[in-house]
Amino acid sequence: MRLPPWLGSGTRGRDLALAGVSLAGGLVLWTLGWQPQIRPHPDVPAVLFLPPLLAMCVAVGLRLVAPRASLAVGTAAVVVDISLGGSLGAILIYTQVLYDACVYGPPRLWRWLLRATIGLSVVGAIVGVILSDQWSGVAIGVLVVLVGLLPVLTGISVRQYRDQAAAERARAEQTARLVELDRRQAVSAERARMARELHDVVANHLSAVAIHATAVLSVPGLDRGQVESALRVIRESSVQGLSEMRQLIEVLREPGGDGTAAPELVSARLAGTDELVERVRAAGLAVRVRTDGAPGPLPVGVDLAAYRIVQESLTNALKHGTGEADLTIVYRPAEVVLTVENPVRRGGAGLAGAGAGLIGMRERATLLAGRFSAGPHDGRWQVRAALPIGEGR
Repeated sequence: MRLPPWLGSGTRGRDLALAGVSLAGGLVLWTLGWQPQIRPHPDVPAVLFLPPLLAMCVAVGLRLVAPRASLAVGTAAVVVDISLGGSLGAILIYTQVLYDACVYGPPRLWRWLLRATIGLSVVGAIVGVILSDQWSGVAIGVLVVLVGLLPVLTGISVRQYRDQAAAERARAEQTARLVELDRRQAVSAERARMARELHDVVANHLSAVAIHATAVLSVPGLDRGQVESALRVIRESSVQGLSEMRQLIEVLREPGGDGTAAPELVSARLAGTDELVERVRAAGLAVRVRTDGAPGPLPVGVDLAAYRIVQESLTNALKHGTGEADLTIVYRPAEVVLTVENPVRRGGAGLAGAGAGLIGMRERATLLAGRFSAGPHDGRWQVRAALPIGEGR
């Protein structure tokens, strides 16, 4: 059975309902004549016990909105009630006031109540023994423990449980936010990686296709041999692009489960630079290649990044250069250094680009903790990348 919304936890309606129930129970005990309890003044009219009872119920109604005021009103009411002889209803309701003050009040309040009730319990036991001149007077301290200390201890336990639950919820929410942030960063990183691969796989081959198609369409009077040569380059670039695109799609469909690089992407290696250079030469770029050092096996990530950087650099030289380029590959014990230089066509004529190539090359070098630079150098355009490979390859 579900409670109506206005009686939900922490609502004003629940506080008023609890105050009403406390008043009804107190009136029942008052009607039964269970006052006074201590009987210092047996002839006190029973009606005088009603104002403290009403004040105690008001204190219960204030437990959430004003815990300090609730405790103050309840304490004043119980003092008046005990001075009249004490009524069972008011004393029982006061235990609820103490409990609520510990649960809903500030931390300083429950600490003060704990010290006060412990002190009153000890004092009550001592005073009881002194007044009764026998050990049975300790019962007064026991009554203080039952009415004061026990509700306070119960309230402190519940408060600590709630605080711990709130801390656990906050920690769980923070963990969920961190997980979501990691997920978004992983998605962003994967999108960036896919964008780099798609650009390198598609744009470079399509650039060669576009250059030769433009040449065929713009140069009049080409003989059949020249047209066939251009079409042959277009076909080879298209087939190579489709092949690499098919490999990339297979990688996306079936990612490696062990967290390593997918073997399909390893087909693009720096050792395959000769074939890349031949394709670029066939597209019309005269490439001079120089290699220093002894080539050796490279880490998979470095091998792929080096190949893509060379591929993108030569493609840019083909699109924006004057038809020639110099490629230098230097193998060092701790790194491999790639340098591509080419003259820049005057007036900036050439195929338009989005600038994603330089961004992709820089990102590849940065992800490997390498160095990358691109810009004018001695009247030529230079792209230089240094990728660390570690000692003892």
